[in-house]
Amino acid sequence: MTTILGHHHISMLVKNAKETNTFYKDILGLRRVKMTVNQDDPSMYHLFYGDKTGTPGTGLTFFEMPNIGRTHKGTNAITRIGLMVPTEESLTYWKSRFEQKGVYHGSLSTYGNRKALKFEDSDGLQLVLLVAGGERLDHWESVEQSDVPVEHQILGMGTIEMTVRDSKQFIHTMTELLKYKEVSRDDNGILFQTAKGDSFGEILMKQLDGPDEKPGRGSIHHLAIGVDDKSDLSHWNNVAKENRFVSSGVVDRYYFQSLYFRESNGILFEIATQGPGFTVDQNSDHLGETLALPPFLEERRAEIESKLIPID
Repeated sequence: MTTILGHHHISMLVKNAKETNTFYKDILGLRRVKMTVNQDDPSMYHLFYGDKTGTPGTGLTFFEMPNIGRTHKGTNAITRIGLMVPTEESLTYWKSRFEQKGVYHGSLSTYGNRKALKFEDSDGLQLVLLVAGGERLDHWESVEQSDVPVEHQILGMGTIEMTVRDSKQFIHTMTELLKYKEVSRDDNGILFQTAKGDSFGEILMKQLDGPDEKPGRGSIHHLAIGVDDKSDLSHWNNVAKENRFVSSGVVDRYYFQSLYFRESNGILFEIATQGPGFTVDQNSDHLGETLALPPFLEERRAEIESKLIPID
């Protein structure tokens, strides 16, 4: 049986790629592992940030949409991103760093049963740092180019918050179809983990009535969850069809293969393979330094580059 391995990456909508690059590279200390374009609309940047090589589970990706409006908060949306840091001392380090850098943040608290520090990026995207407490993501590598000390660097994604109107259907999708397991339940929501049972693949479901969120700058487009390889995707494509979810079928994204589906509340999931990864077209020492294009767009490089505003 094919299994979900955990988070792969998560993708957001932003207004200004240069501001986003500054925040995630210079403030959060992540590495820009790929500077490319939206393969469905090459006029917009698609930026990827993560650990040294963009290991699955560390990827934060951003689509630049200069004319995008503000987000109107609501239900049936992915509403917060958890990022894991090594220790409670790391939270103290980050609180001080946020104060120095002028990042909007809260006080030290708890979230998803862990010590936490909530903050927002320049687009108002809601994030939270969570203490890993000894857990590590497989294959994570530190970012040598970062001025954040290794002992406090972000280790990857943790708890991803999803807010839904129909909690019964969402629970069914998570447990019966995707085979996550419920690990805790309280007034703040229901926490799910993959069969692997670690914090790096958690999803926190919150129930909320009201209108759907209207996406804008700082909203989350989709969460990608990981599988081993392309042979697993046909299984999940069949699962999506059998449950009458809208599915894309298998798509080749060059750095991985994937498929997309919307669960019954309208939240968009992507299921993505572990490889081939971001070193398929750039040396690991030079990831993200220049514009990378998949082979089918390479002949349009001059046209594409002419429409992009440099971000470095």
